[in-house]
Amino acid sequence: MEIEELSDLVKRHGKAIYSFCRVLAANRADADDLYQETFLKAVEKREQLDASRNPKGFLLSIAVGLRRNHRRKFAWRQRIAPMDELAAADDRFDLAGGATPEETAISRELRDRIRDAADGLGDKLKIPLYLFYTADMSVDEIASALQIPVGTVKSRLHQARRTMKEKLEAELL
Repeated sequence: MEIEELSDLVKRHGKAIYSFCRVLAANRADADDLYQETFLKAVEKREQLDASRNPKGFLLSIAVGLRRNHRRKFAWRQRIAPMDELAAADDRFDLAGGATPEETAISRELRDRIRDAADGLGDKLKIPLYLFYTADMSVDEIASALQIPVGTVKSRLHQARRTMKEKLEAELL
């Protein structure tokens, strides 16, 4: 694949890749770094990238792999030299439009509860869930991107939904 074709992929799938990086990363700066590293790695692997074989899935699988490597390195560094994790500023977007302050607060609280429940899942459950709901990928595309069977993706989605439902229902009681 040529650089021009890769540039075209960035234009077509850039927003979806960035929003997925935003979901995976703890804050905006980490999401920006992950997004940039994803496309740098895509430039390196452009010979493997085939525009007819789910390029969005290929790019998302690169992002997942990079995130996994970052987490592994961070865990290794924490074992060697533990340090207090700095509280990241919550730079999530505010709701636009004419919502009342009460509606905005309720919506933000609901969004935070759902995100916390999803973040409490392990990567095996969280990543397929985010790919399905935030990157709008089909089960087949997720299976291709993560290089796992379709049945495994379906099973992980089911288990993630069930676990989140139990967590959210337990909070209400």
